This record gives sequence, structure tokens and C-alpha cells, in this order.
Amino acid sequence: MKNPIDLHIGQRVRHRRWLLGMTQQQLAQAVGIRFQQIQKYESGANRISASRLWDLSRALEMPVSFFFDGLEPGKGGGAEAADDGLLQNKETMDLIRAYYALNENPRRRLLELAKALSVTDQSKN
Repeated sequence: MKNPIDLHIGQRVRHRRWLLGMTQQQLAQAVGIRFQQIQKYESGANRISASRLWDLSRALEMPVSFFFDGLEPGKGGGAEAADDGLLQNKETMDLIRAYYALNENPRRRLLELAKALSVTDQSKN
């Protein structure tokens, strides 16, 4: 049975890799392993060691803490992923990737537009 924390960390690896436009093969080469191992990490089938997590954080240009973002303390002393499923949606990931591909000025303007549309849309309900 897969550990929820391993699943969460694997999903964070996958999402960040995807946002950077990296393939599993490219990430594997960057950390000196085979792409099959990246597949196992991303699916939560294999646990990521501390040293490998450090390598992945450097290759994915994120602090190690990034992989733990969204975990909340569980009732049994463990931790549970606070995943609402939004990042599982391909459309959401496409939008995020396109957003970060923009230069800073258009990105800020798009964010303001989205906020304004969100407020307008919520006031109709």
C-alpha cells in the first residue's frame, strides 16, 4: 500500500517537472538515475531518500520544503495530503504552465483580470 506522504511528494515532483517542461528522462539524467525510477517516485511506488530529494530539489530549482507544501498534520500523529484535486486537472496544469511562460507584466495583468472576473462571477451567485 502506498504511503500518502510518498504519493504527495511524488505528485509535487511530477507537477514541478511538468511546469518546467521536463521529461522524466531529462529529470532522471539531471539526478543520475533511470527514468523508470522517476516514474516510481512520481507514482509513490518508491520512497524518495533525503539525498535523492535534495538532488531533485536542485534539478527542479525548488527548495526541499516545496515537496512538503500542502501536507497537514493527521490525527494519528502522521501527516495527510491536503489535496483538493485541482492540480490533477490537465486544464489547470496547462493554465499554470502558460501563465508562468508569460513575462512579468502580462502575467500580473492576467492575474488582475482573473481576480476581477472571479469577483464578478461570484457576485452573480
